[in-house]
Amino acid sequence: MLYSYPVDLPTKLAILADAAKYDASCASSGGTRRDSSQGRGLGSNEGMGICHSFAPDGRCISLLKILLTNFCLYDCAYCINRRGSDVPRARFTVEEVVALTLDFYRRNCIEGLFLSSGVIRDPDYTMEQLVRVARTLREVHDFRGYIHLKTIPDAAPELLAQAGRWADRLSVNIELPTQQGLDRLAPEKSSTSIRRSMARLTLAIEDAQAERRAVRAQPVRLLPGAGRRKAAPPVFAAAGQSTQMIVGADGASDATILATSAQLYGAYRLRRVYYSAFSPIPHAAAALPAQAPPLLREHRLYQADWLMRFYGFGADEITPSGQTGMLALDVDPKLAWALAHPERFPVDLNTAPRALLLRVPGLGVRSVDKLLLARRARRLRAADLRALRVSPAKVLPFVVLADHRPRAGGVERSALAEPRSLASPAAPVHPSSLQAALF
Repeated sequence: MLYSYPVDLPTKLAILADAAKYDASCASSGGTRRDSSQGRGLGSNEGMGICHSFAPDGRCISLLKILLTNFCLYDCAYCINRRGSDVPRARFTVEEVVALTLDFYRRNCIEGLFLSSGVIRDPDYTMEQLVRVARTLREVHDFRGYIHLKTIPDAAPELLAQAGRWADRLSVNIELPTQQGLDRLAPEKSSTSIRRSMARLTLAIEDAQAERRAVRAQPVRLLPGAGRRKAAPPVFAAAGQSTQMIVGADGASDATILATSAQLYGAYRLRRVYYSAFSPIPHAAAALPAQAPPLLREHRLYQADWLMRFYGFGADEITPSGQTGMLALDVDPKLAWALAHPERFPVDLNTAPRALLLRVPGLGVRSVDKLLLARRARRLRAADLRALRVSPAKVLPFVVLADHRPRAGGVERSALAEPRSLASPAAPVHPSSLQAALF
């Protein structure tokens, strides 16, 4: 099929910005701090702005999120930009992406760039084009804002090394949680090649970090005639790597999805696994579901992911065997675990270790740390929960305090469940669009 690409930049931007909205993995936290406050360079990766990416400390960083092109050699059934899709096509040149990034920055619209692409010609050519954009921004224009590049599986290791030299974060999409799902919906892609690219990035990131630690460990010599301290090696993808999984396209259960995520976190030290609820596309293949999964399922997966990363839960604990393998929609995963394990409660907030406090519904990581500090001074009471901005309604049914003990008989699930309008699969939550308009 032949495509006639638009030649005017606004049309290209409208097409390729819209095409990029399906990619969720664009958080901008963790990069090396850079700015132009001393009169050198252009941009900053620390600023505030109109944006849709958030750092862990609450900072908002705006990103120009676009595709280099939405033409693709692959024919993945779940992708709107697949080879056989009847959608308007467009392609930027490297110079156009660079000019757009600088122009939007100077207009105070963005603080960084998120750049992905369909695969054109072959993986190496596509990756080389993405690297050229980042290198031109950094070397020619001294751009110091945030850059996130999507890396192409099967691209040459030399190109991946260059990408990590210029980008703050790299990501390789795992696409689906199982190879069986890829065989059925994306037979041109291989889980093995995707994980091979992840492994190469992991090794490069760890090697760069080890080199920088070795340089920092060298003593500073101030004696006359002493040699100079070795210069720090260049940073490689300082914000690490991430990936994205499509939820609800291949029939995989939440247990399978979380098990895959846990394996990716452990094997490749990913910063984040992003979950994207499948969205039905025009002229979809018969193998795809006719309806999208409830967005609340995506939300529950993010909550479960948080439990694995910060609360010490294992994937098999969140979705234990013997059940359907699906997370409950009426209660969050942490509360569901607590209700399923009444023998672990109530927990004495004045004596329990940190690992157990993290499993109490309603207590977050910061709340637990504040409680540990507060109980050094005196025994905690129910009023202290409000002072620490903890919801008593969520916490009190599961804890013992100096002046409180929960009633006998346990906790009724119905009393803690979320409203049906939020939890029902028949009434999925429809948040406002995360893709900001560029015009």
